[in-house]
Amino acid sequence: MSLLDPERSLKITLISLHGLIRAKNPELGRDADTGGQIKYVLELARELSRHERVREVELLTRQIIDPNIDDEYAQLEEPISENAKIVRIPFGPKRYLRKEALWPYIEMFVDQTLSHFRRSGLPDIIHGHYADAGLAGAQLARLVHVPYIFTGHSLGRVKKQRLSLGKSSPETLERKYKFVLRTEAEEIALETAAMVVTSTNQEVQDQYELYDHYQPSRMEVIPPGVDLDSFSPPGSDYAVPEGLKSIDRFLTDPSKPMILAMARPDERKNLTKLVEVYGNSEQLREVANLVMVMGTRDDMRTLPKGQRHVLEDVMYLIDKYDLYGSVAYPKQHQPDDVPDLYRMATRSKGVFINPALTEPFGLTLLEAGATGLPIVATNDGGPRDIIANCDNGLLVDPMDDEAIEHALLRALTEPDQWETWSKAGIHGTRKHYSWSNHADRYLRDLDDILQDSPAPTLVTAPRLKRLPEFDRLIVTDLDNTLTGDDEALAEFAQLIRDNDHIGFGIATGRRLDTALELIDQLGLPRPDVLDTDSGTQLHYGTSLTPDRSWQKQIGYAWKPDEVHRVLDDQPGFFLQEDCHQSQFKISYEIDAKVAPNTSEIKKLLRESGVRAKVVLSLGMYLDIIPVRGGSDLSMRHLLWKWGFSPDNVLVAGDSGNDAGMLLGRTLGVVVGNYSSELERLRKRPRVYFAEACHAAGILEGIRYYQFLDNIVIPNDRIDPAPSND
Repeated sequence: MSLLDPERSLKITLISLHGLIRAKNPELGRDADTGGQIKYVLELARELSRHERVREVELLTRQIIDPNIDDEYAQLEEPISENAKIVRIPFGPKRYLRKEALWPYIEMFVDQTLSHFRRSGLPDIIHGHYADAGLAGAQLARLVHVPYIFTGHSLGRVKKQRLSLGKSSPETLERKYKFVLRTEAEEIALETAAMVVTSTNQEVQDQYELYDHYQPSRMEVIPPGVDLDSFSPPGSDYAVPEGLKSIDRFLTDPSKPMILAMARPDERKNLTKLVEVYGNSEQLREVANLVMVMGTRDDMRTLPKGQRHVLEDVMYLIDKYDLYGSVAYPKQHQPDDVPDLYRMATRSKGVFINPALTEPFGLTLLEAGATGLPIVATNDGGPRDIIANCDNGLLVDPMDDEAIEHALLRALTEPDQWETWSKAGIHGTRKHYSWSNHADRYLRDLDDILQDSPAPTLVTAPRLKRLPEFDRLIVTDLDNTLTGDDEALAEFAQLIRDNDHIGFGIATGRRLDTALELIDQLGLPRPDVLDTDSGTQLHYGTSLTPDRSWQKQIGYAWKPDEVHRVLDDQPGFFLQEDCHQSQFKISYEIDAKVAPNTSEIKKLLRESGVRAKVVLSLGMYLDIIPVRGGSDLSMRHLLWKWGFSPDNVLVAGDSGNDAGMLLGRTLGVVVGNYSSELERLRKRPRVYFAEACHAAGILEGIRYYQFLDNIVIPNDRIDPAPSND
């Protein structure tokens, strides 16, 4: 029987982290992060929650406490509709951050969301939107073994290709847009996803195909809908709302048809080209006014630099071509005004234009079409599918001035064609682009996924009791972290023995048997937790009780023979001795001078269809482990299962094998003799770089966090400097 049985009601978790998300009057166009994606996720949540098979939809986003934005974004919960709500998860700095500044805090979001799931129960599906939530959702899905869906909205490799054609250097682009982090996050999301929801066929063929984990069988083209209740044609008795009559003050003859453009002032939206075409066309100026709705602003000088430059260029061109009285560019509008802006243009027998250089989908084109307004749009991405389905306008090359002019004139000067396009848009959007159709397709595909998905290992509520006898936990690597300073090691061992309220754990790349041998040689207490084999084996207590739920899931998608086939013969690769190999870990020693780097190794595995994690330590020891393994997931599994707060867990390490457990809400300590793989963590919150080496570095970290007494976290937030880019 299908897990999506009509009698079974679903809980769906959507994740969208950046921008400003609220249920009523979302501030679309406020900046580059408050665009169509926000409208998409809100309307998706609202429509899914109406379906008879859905019990609850929660949209997880970021809690923001900032005097420069509305207090509504600080509310922990906000209803969207009867069965849908926004849940705001606090993580990272309290103030508003642009999306590129969120990367250091993704693991904190994961830990906070696990606490939320503990309180509210696991969802049946997790759906991440964009790269940041794509990574977070993938990590959560791997941890709690819930099926995962991904929607990229826009993709890093596509953006990098386009921006690389400009004047900025690759280094400048990387500093600003964090393409390395973003594309790796997208690869992880694609690797994890059982389904990738896209809006257009071109998106699948020309964009996702750029990724190593591109799997056509997982791609589903499900066009988003348009809110047909809000976006409807003007009736015969339609009257322009008072609030929008202010547009008339820009115009000498407000009765002319309207060329309407609606986009935030972003260079990619190509708004300056539109003004140039209008300014150079005597015929366009004669037959129509140009109305440009470019977000909202109070003071141009406070806008991000990119937006400010676009607005300055638009106003320069208005002055250059002396377009005063013919161009309106209102500085304020409310979200509720948007449907009426389309209706005003429709009533005037005008046309809507989207001249963007690239357009992943084009929700404004659907809104315009639904109100009966013909469209002219860039011949790229979503507009191709929209025009093919609705036949309600023309596609143009966004860099061809003559083509743009002719398309606009055809819509404005051929009344019969205008009527045909107007009716086709009204009909086509309702046939092809309703949210109810989207929800039906989405849930049908979800049915197929859930039929083939076993029940999550941790679907039952995690046990409430703590690990025995202690209220805080120290977990440390063995080699080079504990070892190397016998005097400090003896002091650390005595500290563990003297403090019964502190649990002791070991996390090591060693196999269980060799880890136990070294622990005995060092005279350490027997650990309460043993996390061995590079985060693929978990055992508890002196009896070495195995973690059964971890054992059940660690082998997911693990194909060791395929790993050997792809990597054994790579230059500079040497299999380590059998004592370093285990069931879920393949270990190599590599010669970094001739071997592929970690990015190339990941690419080799991905292109061969092998789903695995790549962990490099000390620049020469390489472990290949299952995608559900690693110290990051094993640590979070441990804390989830035993109800232990990460705020009461100190973790210490020295090499790349330890990176995963050092991130998030645990209290991280990097000992002074760390290897270069951990340098990237230096600016991460809750990661302390000790000056002392080996066990002395752990003791220094214990003092830094006052871990034996009332814990303090001096490095709880590493606040990035504000950016106006």
